[in-house]
Amino acid sequence: MRNSRLLSLIRKEFIQILRDPRTLVITFAIPVVQLFLLGYAANTDVRNVPLAVFDQSHSAAGRRLLDAYRAADYFKLTYVVDSEDELRALIDTGDARAGLIIPSTYGQQISGGQPVQIAFVLDGSDPTVAATALSAATLIGESHSINLLVERLNQRGLPDVFQSQVNVRTQVWYNPDLESAYFMVPALIGMILQMQATMLTSIAIVRERERGTIEQLIVTPLRAWELVVGKLIPYIIIAFFNTLEVLVIGTLWFDVPVRGSLSLLLALSGLFLVPSLGIGLVISTGAKTQHEAMMLSFFTMMPSIFLSGFLYPLAAMPKVLQWISAVIPLRYYLIIVRSLVLKGVGIEAVLDETLALAVFGVITMGVAALRLRKRLD
Repeated sequence: MRNSRLLSLIRKEFIQILRDPRTLVITFAIPVVQLFLLGYAANTDVRNVPLAVFDQSHSAAGRRLLDAYRAADYFKLTYVVDSEDELRALIDTGDARAGLIIPSTYGQQISGGQPVQIAFVLDGSDPTVAATALSAATLIGESHSINLLVERLNQRGLPDVFQSQVNVRTQVWYNPDLESAYFMVPALIGMILQMQATMLTSIAIVRERERGTIEQLIVTPLRAWELVVGKLIPYIIIAFFNTLEVLVIGTLWFDVPVRGSLSLLLALSGLFLVPSLGIGLVISTGAKTQHEAMMLSFFTMMPSIFLSGFLYPLAAMPKVLQWISAVIPLRYYLIIVRSLVLKGVGIEAVLDETLALAVFGVITMGVAALRLRKRLD
């Protein structure tokens, strides 16, 4: 009997969803749009920074230096200027993000083996781009200087004088090319899942109230937990479909490998859905209108995005914000999904995060059931 009335409620919820095909299409299309937009826009790779060059030496040595910067894909030699004022104007307008000034005596000093200074100017209005460009410019300059020194020693017949005593062999695991998509796409799975689950369920009870059908549910023999489960199952199915949708596009389009167990990833994604859906239900039981529910769900997304490690590392945040992030379920799911997708670990490596999600799921669903029981009473 209980199964019959629960299935009836699930069937009713599916009918309501299917009666609004435009919302249904948007529900399945939004994850794809978000994945493509954020997959390309939320990119921390710094490439082809527009560079303005003021070469006062017009020498072969100066051209070799420019070739060294041109060979690296960090900079794109976009402008050649004839004065510092022209270089400053390009940086002021944002047409150039960096400027290289080569002194007139550069060629003579290089030929004479004398130390020489060049000026590299950076637009620091965007710290992310500036920090990467600064490191790249310094490394390119140092590498070019070492190459010149080695050539000079070879010309003097001393090829073994400049031998490094320590040879550092670097290895980058899990993401050898340091592609930001490998870091961002798995995180987008968590963000899209939470956004979809919270937003869809936040209007579940409010919609019944606005349509005047909440009274019909009150007079039924449905218990609070049955109403919760019946309302959630359709959205769980939709959320799982969105998860597979994002995984397939992320793998085929962005070439992000899934190194771990797909079944484990789906199981833990289902576990993550529980607190996300619970938050949506808590919002739904407290909001008066669908508009209010949507606004509250957006409000909960802001701390999740900024305090979960989605964009910024938690270790770089103040201690207070790190403590606040401990109550954000997305923080733990991001560790899980990145570990499973990129590192291919098993459940033992993410056991603490899994237990944290389970605890959050019990708490949020418990609060939602209690609030819903008060509504029905």
